[in-house]
Amino acid sequence: MMAAQYRWDFMIDGLISIFWTTTAVIPLFVVYGGATTGGIPGWTLSEALVVIGWFILLQGVLEGAINPGLVAVVDHIRKGTLDFILLKPADAQFLVSTSRFALWRVTSVVMGLAIFAIAFNRLGRWPSGTGILQALLLAALAVLVLYSLWILIVSLAFYVVKVDNLTYLFSSIFDAARWPATVFRGALHLVFTFVIPLALMTTYPSEALLGRLAWSTLGASLIGTVVLATISRQVWLLSIRRYTSASS
Repeated sequence: MMAAQYRWDFMIDGLISIFWTTTAVIPLFVVYGGATTGGIPGWTLSEALVVIGWFILLQGVLEGAINPGLVAVVDHIRKGTLDFILLKPADAQFLVSTSRFALWRVTSVVMGLAIFAIAFNRLGRWPSGTGILQALLLAALAVLVLYSLWILIVSLAFYVVKVDNLTYLFSSIFDAARWPATVFRGALHLVFTFVIPLALMTTYPSEALLGRLAWSTLGASLIGTVVLATISRQVWLLSIRRYTSASS
């Protein structure tokens, strides 16, 4: 309804999204210096563009479908108005997750798909059917991981209320997902693979489209995502019990 009422805002926000997409791609060309090889070990420029495509696509999903509703929960908790959601005959987590969407972020999804097309055109080949299937499954897992991490962050608002800094911190960390996982070494590689699985979000789906992802990696990603989603759900239910409404 908001997008329909303020159409110029929708268009301007879409143009801004295209601008930020451009800024996300430029550093990659700086690293490679315009070359088609080198830069990041194990990744050509065209292959790294696939990672950027996933990053932009997931960023659009994160800021268009996940952030708006869950960030609003913090204000509800702060004001004690979460009552209006909890009293409804439906699951509270589902209601808060689907309460708001930023539809203009669909431009990021379109830009991500356009970058895929450019990258594979430069490679001179296209993903196989198996690669596309793996990538779609990993994309679903990546969205679930992002959602679960945000649920964990938002659940902290039931305990400390002020979690704005954590949301900014997570957004900043997510920016690192624009780079292939091989960029990170030592402790950072472990953190971005197992603690905050940025590799699962962008690197693994890219490797799937490029036809070099092992099925064992996909299986491990599936198990890890299910575990994280289960933990986030239990943390949410536990946190709801601590909620003090405006009338209590």
